[in-house]
Amino acid sequence: MNETYVTLTGWLGSDVTERIVGSASVATFRVASTPRRYNRRDNAWTDGETTWYTVNAWRTLGRNCLDSLRQGDPVTVHGKLTAQVWTDPAGVKVQSFVVEAVAVGHDLSRGVSEFTKRLGGGTGEADDSALREANAGYGVGGPQISSAGETLDDMVEDDKGASASAEPAA
Repeated sequence: MNETYVTLTGWLGSDVTERIVGSASVATFRVASTPRRYNRRDNAWTDGETTWYTVNAWRTLGRNCLDSLRQGDPVTVHGKLTAQVWTDPAGVKVQSFVVEAVAVGHDLSRGVSEFTKRLGGGTGEADDSALREANAGYGVGGPQISSAGETLDDMVEDDKGASASAEPAA
């Protein structure tokens, strides 16, 4: 419950790689984040210690990272932070920071980018956003359009006509 979420900016230190875990794909890349501070005594900007993060992006987010990001790109990452500790072959304890990404994007303070929406959110489903937008334009209680292009009123009218013709004449 008490998970730590962070937003970090930095530079991609590697290209994005993909692997399959169970039935899901995960994209992994490294991000370097280096703080800069103004040193009044030297009247200049100085870089602090660089912190490296391993970022894991699952499923659709991972596929989009794989298609969009390249080594050296400036990025902003938001996700759940964990620290992993292990002992290397030399017997030294090593700690690394891993971010399970929720959102990833280019850092637009460093350049420009172009967005292309995947149909169906990259899941292979049909893109019904235009249909949803058209229905939203009718407001609450307005006619709703089906994927076949019929309104609910048309369907009700068809049902009335079918039941009227099925009844015997008096």
